[in-house]
Parts: sequence; structure tokens; C-alpha cells
Amino acid sequence: MSTLRTYRIKPDALNELIQSLQREHYTVIGPTLRGAAIVLDKISSTSDLPIGKTDEQAPAQYRLVDHAPATFFGASVGPQSWKQFLFPPVLKFVSAKKNGTSYEMTDPLHEAEKPVRYAFLGVRACDLSAIQIQDMVFGGGAYRDSAYLRLRHEAFIIAVNCTRAGGTCFCSSLRTGPRARTGFDLALTEVVDKEHFLLVEVGTEKGEALLAGVTKEIASDDEREGADRAVRAAAQLTGRSLEPEHTREILYSNAEHPRWDVVGQRCLSCANCTMVCPTCFCTTVEDVTDLTGAEAERLRKWDSCFTLDFSYIHGGSVRSSSRARYRHWLTHKLASWMDQFGTFGCVGCGRCITWCPVGIDITEEFRVIRETYLINTKGKSTT
Repeated sequence: MSTLRTYRIKPDALNELIQSLQREHYTVIGPTLRGAAIVLDKISSTSDLPIGKTDEQAPAQYRLVDHAPATFFGASVGPQSWKQFLFPPVLKFVSAKKNGTSYEMTDPLHEAEKPVRYAFLGVRACDLSAIQIQDMVFGGGAYRDSAYLRLRHEAFIIAVNCTRAGGTCFCSSLRTGPRARTGFDLALTEVVDKEHFLLVEVGTEKGEALLAGVTKEIASDDEREGADRAVRAAAQLTGRSLEPEHTREILYSNAEHPRWDVVGQRCLSCANCTMVCPTCFCTTVEDVTDLTGAEAERLRKWDSCFTLDFSYIHGGSVRSSSRARYRHWLTHKLASWMDQFGTFGCVGCGRCITWCPVGIDITEEFRVIRETYLINTKGKSTT
């Protein structure tokens, strides 16, 4: 909107922003240190942020290191994504309690009070794209997930533009980062040059209203251009790349490529890649009772297409090998997801590469298959 502006705030004013959110009864979630990783959890002030920390990521490798400038957002994405708050790992559907000879049924989803109002502080562009993808999954079709939509409707999103590239990310290849372009209420760019400050881009009227209680000034053209240069530089330095053209044709025509055997021998089917993925949405439903049979619950839990039972039907599992399960996962991300939702199921965050115990790299696996496709269809490879 033409009336919305870009402001400049000092580091101390970020606390004012957090306090403004708390006054509006938001539960503020942001990056914070836990052990040897940066996770997403409730924060109450900037002192909870991973100040002066950055990360080094590579296939099957993650470690935190000290970062000389005392930045708030010097690290890239960690092992968790924001989906855990909008799409909880465990969700109770129904509760039943025995009362004499009958059972009293309750519906926790609809009997609960107002949902938690989350304010997400520090949403990277790739994760912002992932939220928008899950919006389509859970709210864009004929079957709408009311639990997701209630939380999503109340969420306030503060994005952070990346000025440092991660070691395993490839967001620039998929046009999902490192700059947040839509879907946020506010977007921050942290600048550390001669002085430390943050630019705040307003995305919605709700974001503009929240800034009323924050000390700020209008950003200058030079400050905006300097921040843009830092974001553009990060785009050139992402640790991986993936060619997004013709992925459907490439994968659909290579279901029996020998590379699937190679990766199948390495894959542990541990499901780490799907648990850390910000877009994966597979679930299972479990009915549980106490030992007396007096109480029962129906739960929805995160599941993974890498588990043997996920594709089980009468007679056995449809995908009984690691080869088949990895092929299904990668093909869904880059091909059949397009058929379902009109977009990739991958946002290039790189988490599946970092947190795979054996360092399987989705960009490398696809590159090998793509080169075979080009040789067979055009008579040349990409190298």
C-alpha cells in the first residue's frame, strides 16, 4: 500500500515492539538459545534472542559460533519451523469419559476458549513462504482445517530479511528468499555498519498500528538502499542451488533412475527430513485409553511418509523400501505437490540437508537425475 512506510529503529526499540505485542495480548515467539541450537520459543525481551550468535551448517552438520557484531538475527534457520505453532505435533480431537453406563463426549477444538494469539518474531523469507504454502494445504481447498485456521487468523508475523546466507539453504533458487516480499505485518532488516539499527517495512495496516508505540523515524533512501544491497549479496552466497525448471517432467520420467538405489542405500528412513521441514503435513490418528477404559482420546499426530506404517494397507506397505520412500518424498516436493497445490512443496530452507544424519542433499540428488534427463532429451548435461 502506498501509504505504508519503511522506518528506522534503534536496537533498544525492538524491546518496545515486543512490549507493544504483549500489550495486545500476543504470545511472542522468536529464536532463542537452547543447549547447542537456536530454537523457537516464547520470548519476553530482546535478551532472550541469540545475541551475537551465528551458525555454521553443512550436510549433517550444525554448530553455533560467536559472531563479533552483537546482532539479534545473525543466525539462519534452526531445526524448528513455525509450523509447530499453527499445526501442532499433537492435537486432541475428541475426549470421552465414562459416566455410569455411558460416556460423556467433549470436543476440545470447539469448546476451547479463544485460541492463542501468536506473534512470530524473526520469520525468514523461506519460512514465510512455507506458511503461505500451508495456508493452501489447510485452507485453500474443499477441506479446511479449522484448528489451523483459527490460529493462523490470529497470528501476527514479523519477518526478517536475510543478510547472511546459510550453508545449506537454496531459497534464492526457488524465489522464496532471502527477502520477504508478501505475507507479513512487519519486515525487519538488521543493519550493522558504522552503527547498529533495524529497518522496519510495514506490510499491513495492523503492522502500522502496532508501531504507534515504538520510537522510530522515517528511513532514508540511502539506508533502504544499503539494506537492499546486503539482502541481494546474501542471495548470491546461498550454500546450495536447485534448478526449478521442468522438475515435474524430470521426476515423472525418471521413476526408475539408478540414483534412487544409491540414495536408498544411504537413507535411514529416520524421518528427520520431514520433521524439520516447514511444509510437510503428514499425520496419523490414534485412539488411546487409560488402563481402566474409563477415559479415551482421539489424537492427531505428525507422521512421516518415511515410516513403514504410513503407506500400510491390507496386505502390507505400499512403499516397503527406503528407496521407494525417498523417491516418493522428493517427487512430492518438486513435482506432485505442483499438481495438488500449484506450487513446490520445498522452500529451500536447507533443514533437510543439515539435519539428515547421513548428509543426504536434496539438491545433489535432484541434480544427478536432472543431468540424466538433459542428456536423454537434449544430448547435453548441465556441466
